[in-house]
Amino acid sequence: MAENWRGKIGAMSKDRMDLYLSGNSNVRIAAIDDSGLPHIVPAWYHWDGESFFFVLRERAEIAKLLSRRPEVGIVIDEGSVADEVNNRFFEMPKVWAQGRAEVIEQPNTGGKWVEYARAMALRYLGPNGPEYITASLGQPRWLFKLTPTVLKTWEGVGWAKKYWVDSGKGPSYEEAHDARRSGA
Repeated sequence: MAENWRGKIGAMSKDRMDLYLSGNSNVRIAAIDDSGLPHIVPAWYHWDGESFFFVLRERAEIAKLLSRRPEVGIVIDEGSVADEVNNRFFEMPKVWAQGRAEVIEQPNTGGKWVEYARAMALRYLGPNGPEYITASLGQPRWLFKLTPTVLKTWEGVGWAKKYWVDSGKGPSYEEAHDARRSGA
């Protein structure tokens, strides 16, 4: 990718976002704790094209917080994706969202969360996923759903134009992002 090290720069289309979210990047879930501070944890997620689903352990602090105060922010990002098998190529992809988490299920064993957990275990762990999830099916879990009220995306090595200040102390936005000038 040396000739195109910046990748595609800008917001992702819905199809491209869905393709990225079909991968195995972790989500970081942020909630507000009882002292008013952010509580952030990495987790697995399932994206159905409209909503995110999180299967969280019964004793997970983030689950307890979301059940009491559902305002939530999430981010899914990574350095780069080069997945030739699934034709997924991204440079510095980012998806972030806000909304209110909905409790679909309180902690239980054998509920709706199981189908999500099985699918996520396979997606994240490949052939080892079924063994992992089967061994822990007796452990109670919550099922949360986030249908974002705010959903944003970005990819590529470059700034959004709204952040660039043409101060005269360096190149213009166009010059800085011109692939021919940057060596891309």
